[in-house]
Amino acid sequence: MTVRQLSLPELAEVCGESGIGQVGLWRAPVQAYGVDATAKLIRDAGLTVTTLCRGGFLTAIDPSERAEALADNRRAVREAATLGTDTLVLVSGGLPPGTRDLRAARERIADALAELAPYAENHGVRLAVEPLHPMYAADRCVVSTLAQALDLAERFPAHQVGVTVDTYHIWWDDQAPAQIARAGAGGRIHSFQLADWVTPLPEGVLNGRGQIGDGAIDMREWAGYVEAAGYTGPIEVELFNEGLWARDGREVLAETAARFAEHVAPGPS
Repeated sequence: MTVRQLSLPELAEVCGESGIGQVGLWRAPVQAYGVDATAKLIRDAGLTVTTLCRGGFLTAIDPSERAEALADNRRAVREAATLGTDTLVLVSGGLPPGTRDLRAARERIADALAELAPYAENHGVRLAVEPLHPMYAADRCVVSTLAQALDLAERFPAHQVGVTVDTYHIWWDDQAPAQIARAGAGGRIHSFQLADWVTPLPEGVLNGRGQIGDGAIDMREWAGYVEAAGYTGPIEVELFNEGLWARDGREVLAETAARFAEHVAPGPS
């Protein structure tokens, strides 16, 4: 999504040119290109898929809406397996229209996970519950903190359900470092993503994630928390930003790699 202006073939090409061997994919462009075709494209380019984003939206009350959500998540699991990634990121869903009960919404997520987690395991895929910043709680994700995400995940085996740690969503939470340690101790950090916090936020707030180094978040500090918790997997950069999308995608990717080296990668010892 950081360079969504690139087609999937262009993305594969520029990753190869840049020495980037892993890529996180989103379902919409994969579905548009074709899941099997994408898998072959990525494989032929010598790339591996870190995660597939996103499943989730599991808070519906209406039985038909709930059934469709579960069916869509099963499709997402199968897509992840076809692409060769073992991790499906879940954005849990907001409050159904006309409701205000956050706790009940979270319980419906747990009920859905009880159905989806064994299905995902049978396909070699684990689920990563991603907490989103509280400003998204009403319409997008009632899971706002790592503590809430872990309370859900810990009802299931760690190889089935874990969490996504995203700097953009948790940097404000002074309990998050301890929750990262908690997640690491349980083997539940399934994904680690970076985006910076810049203000003013754009209208609609969704596409306001800043380029690494442009905002308020100490990326190296948060990478240190995750490393100390035992995480050794890939680090993704996921930027929803209209300004970045309006630029040449190759330039954005090169800039992002340079910012990662400057602000995240450990310096010389």
